[in-house]
Amino acid sequence: MRFTAAKAAIIKAGALKISGRLSPFWLEHTHDYIQWLFPIPEAGRFNAFAPLLTPAVQAAFEDNDIMRQHQKCSLDVMLDFFGLAREGSDIVAQPTLAIQTHIWLKAGGHNHLRITRMIRSLALCHQPNLARIFQQAVIAIGTQQGALSDMS
Repeated sequence: MRFTAAKAAIIKAGALKISGRLSPFWLEHTHDYIQWLFPIPEAGRFNAFAPLLTPAVQAAFEDNDIMRQHQKCSLDVMLDFFGLAREGSDIVAQPTLAIQTHIWLKAGGHNHLRITRMIRSLALCHQPNLARIFQQAVIAIGTQQGALSDMS
C-alpha cells in the first residue's frame, strides 16, 4: 500500500492521545498541543504544524473506533484539568472544582477557546453526543459555579 500525505495526516490527527496525569501548569501554559488532540478544519494561530481535520481525516474518525477512543482519553485528561469528569454518559464537576483554581470558570480567557475547539472537534469527529454533553456541562457548571454568562 502506498503511503500518501493524506494517510499521514490521518495518522497524525487520530493516533495522538494523552493519558495519565500531566501538570496543570503545563496544560495551562502550553498552547500548542490542543490542536493535535482536537483537530478542526482550520489552522490555529498557535500551531501551524498541527494536522487539519480534512474530509479524509473526518471519514477516518467515522470508521475507526480507536481514533475516537484516543480522543476520548484526551478529553478525560482535559476534563480533569478543568475540574470535571465523565461519569457514565454525564460530565460532572469534581468536588475540587473552584473558581480560584480552575481559570475556565472566570469570564473570558483562552480556556474558553480550548473548550469551544474541543466541542467542535468532538462533533466533527463523529462524537456528537459527547460534544453536546460536554457543551451542556460547561454551560451549566460554568454558570452555577463560575462567573460565566451568555457572553462567555
